Amino acid sequence: MITEIDAKLLEKIADLTGKPAGALNIRKDSGCEARQSTEHIAITGKEDKPGIDIRIQNGTRGEKCYIPVIISKTGLSEMVYNDFYVGDDCDVEIVAGCGIHNAGCDESRHDGVHTFYIGKNSRVHYSEKHYGENAPEQTGKNVMNPKTVVYLGEGSVMQMDTVQIRGIDSTRRETQFVCEAGSEVVVTERLLTHGNQTAESEMEIRLNGAGARGRVISRSVAQDQSRQVFYPKMVGNSACFGHVQCDSIIMGEAKVQSIPAISANCTDAQLVHEAAIGKIAGDQLLKLETLGLTPEEAEETILNGFLA
Repeated sequence: MITEIDAKLLEKIADLTGKPAGALNIRKDSGCEARQSTEHIAITGKEDKPGIDIRIQNGTRGEKCYIPVIISKTGLSEMVYNDFYVGDDCDVEIVAGCGIHNAGCDESRHDGVHTFYIGKNSRVHYSEKHYGENAPEQTGKNVMNPKTVVYLGEGSVMQMDTVQIRGIDSTRRETQFVCEAGSEVVVTERLLTHGNQTAESEMEIRLNGAGARGRVISRSVAQDQSRQVFYPKMVGNSACFGHVQCDSIIMGEAKVQSIPAISANCTDAQLVHEAAIGKIAGDQLLKLETLGLTPEEAEETILNGFLA
């Protein structure tokens, strides 16, 4: 049964307030809480390992698929495999994410591998949101390690948005894209760590086909004693274009490493990378404070705008 805590987690990770229209799979504490398919999107459970298969028919347009995960038990650890088969000429939205409510002192952990096989001339908007919280005075760690692998067919587009704002003590994200001719991938990462949290993101985009395009926009805030490491890599194997941009705000005693890389294996590849790490400018804070905001409110306003 979906409890009030579960409903809050669903709202946090998928911006949902009730049962959504469209295909749906809710995973709770390693079991299937709810599942529904539609005429054009079929969701079935795997028989050989934990996870689901999502099959989207050719020509499916304007439909959504929701696959949130809820963990409400302390000490639970799981590994899930979800495979997405998107047909040709599709235009769909997939909302994923995981919420952990740790009410004990043991580590709760969700690891997942999402693999996408996207057909020709399709468009996929994929969003993944992570959220964690602890019951009062509980010390159990919240851990998430997502891996995403995407194979983009000719002329297809994938927009991937990932969000992790507070609550996750340790995360390691692996992301891989393989792009065929005329395909495009746009990745937007937003991350905030605090306390002693750690976050590591390793990403590789391989632009294999002529006319393939890739763009990465990573924005992060590191507070207190938290640590972040980014390894985005763009590989140009054809006449293609790639751009990697990493911007971070560092606060307190935090540590941030940003190591973007570009690798060209074709004379017609055009690849660009840039990275910036810095603190909040004092004149920005002063300007907001002159408008009546407290120092804390001014800082929060700037951070919210940066991560929007």
